[in-house]
Amino acid sequence: MPDFEDDYKFDTLAVRAGQVRGEEGEHCEPIFTTSSYVFASAKEAAARFSDEQPGNIYSRFTNPTVRTFEHRLAAMEGAESCVATGSGMSAILSTCLGLLKSGDHIVSSRSIFGSTTMLFTNYLAKLGIETSFVNLTDINDWAAAIRPETRLMFMETPSNPLTELADITQLAELAHHSDILLVVDNCFCTPALQRPISLGADIVIHSATKFLDGQGRCVGGAVVGPKESVGEKVFGFLRTAGPTMSPFNAWVFLKGLETLSLRMKAHSENALALARWLEQQAGVKRVFYPGLESHDQHELACRQQSGFGGLLSFELEGGKEAGWKLIDATRLISITANLGDTKSTITHPASTTHNRLTPQQREQAGIADGLIRVAVGLEDIEDLKNDLSRGLV
Repeated sequence: MPDFEDDYKFDTLAVRAGQVRGEEGEHCEPIFTTSSYVFASAKEAAARFSDEQPGNIYSRFTNPTVRTFEHRLAAMEGAESCVATGSGMSAILSTCLGLLKSGDHIVSSRSIFGSTTMLFTNYLAKLGIETSFVNLTDINDWAAAIRPETRLMFMETPSNPLTELADITQLAELAHHSDILLVVDNCFCTPALQRPISLGADIVIHSATKFLDGQGRCVGGAVVGPKESVGEKVFGFLRTAGPTMSPFNAWVFLKGLETLSLRMKAHSENALALARWLEQQAGVKRVFYPGLESHDQHELACRQQSGFGGLLSFELEGGKEAGWKLIDATRLISITANLGDTKSTITHPASTTHNRLTPQQREQAGIADGLIRVAVGLEDIEDLKNDLSRGLV
């Protein structure tokens, strides 16, 4: 990244970082829709392929639009490097296969996305990479799971869908004491509300599909962190295996980053208002949202986040039947498992995002049959309340 970017604040970086204007003097970042690049000579081509000379080679791993997105997100997270990928799941896969080998061990929070659990248990296990799952909020549980072969600790904070939080600084100290990398999925806060690297984390994962885009348009992911581990090792995996972000998607995400701070504040305001309202409704057993004083880690959220985000969940008294009834009664909120959109979305985690887990795994993760997740969008809060009221009667 250019040195001058060190002098700018977060919102300026979100709009300006990473852009290098071409000969046309374009104000908006261009989309480079090309698969390959022309070299001035055979000597230049050889120098590019041998890494003796920087520059574009092939859009599987070098594209100017994707590079602009990578530089901008790295600047916003306060990191040296970023590798953009085709999805959030491919970002996690690229991190693991770029940094781990057979015989290595992962300690992961139990409170993670269902597909991430499946990736660890069904696929990395085939390669001889074993995973132990622990309670996100219990530092002693993390410590007890560490082995001599542990190389990576992985977590989401806040978690999906229960919005549990981990003390990033505390876990970073634990990880680094044993020479372990701490990887934090920052999908739900984004750097607008939380910067894990400044709290001691080594690597940050993003599903750019969610709040970074912000309008449900494209699928993508990113790995952010140090030059050696991310800029060389994770990039090396992407260069070879090709879980690549398209230039068009990178351009869409760039436009999303420009309004990220404004949107995350609005999401947070709406979600807090809805969470407080839900606490007062009959049939609602419990509301999970870090902005509520009733949340077990509200104080921690105030300490390590600058806002509480747009994700909340709540448990209904009547189990699955009550949950499906509420979802089916909505007319405004979209019934979809995606999140991070300007449009509010609603889903039943036990039968959608976490349905591939066994009943025992769901119970351990706290995914009850009556649990409902709402990703709160930017609609008028009274309309959202009225929509949910239809199914709460």
